[in-house]
Amino acid sequence: MRFLLVDRILEIAPRERIVAEKAVSLAEEYLADHFPTFPVLPGVMMVEAMVQTAAWAVRVALDFRPSIVVLSEARNVTYKSFVTPGRVLRLIAEPKELTAESSVFNASGEVDGREIVKGKLTLRHLNLSDNNPELAATDDRLRARYRGLYELLKPKSIGAALMTEAVA
Repeated sequence: MRFLLVDRILEIAPRERIVAEKAVSLAEEYLADHFPTFPVLPGVMMVEAMVQTAAWAVRVALDFRPSIVVLSEARNVTYKSFVTPGRVLRLIAEPKELTAESSVFNASGEVDGREIVKGKLTLRHLNLSDNNPELAATDDRLRARYRGLYELLKPKSIGAALMTEAVA
């Protein structure tokens, strides 16, 4: 099963910084087992949320050329507290290196201005067609899917937000 752990992107300067949010809801199925009497966002999901945030910066910086952006290494990950349902985890990722093939980010997550998690993430960028040219169409579908998701997640201008409210 795949989890999308970025609910919206608040700001993005792809080669400098990205800020996103993950709202934790009691309705998320993994909370039923983690832990039944004290549900908290699992640490691995916090890291994955930081990875997904950094991946959006990569996709935008590289104009969605890599169809896949995956975690290669997570180093110096530290957790300082829990994130419970009803809280919003604010995710920040700053690239230290970003090339066509890989990137390195300093990433963190905070709740109400208090740092909850941080780490150094190394991401690998690739296309399925790099190893099998017959998968070029799959790469194209993935790129189109991520472009569509980005349109839903990306920061909205104040004018566009006001226009949406006026129409509704």
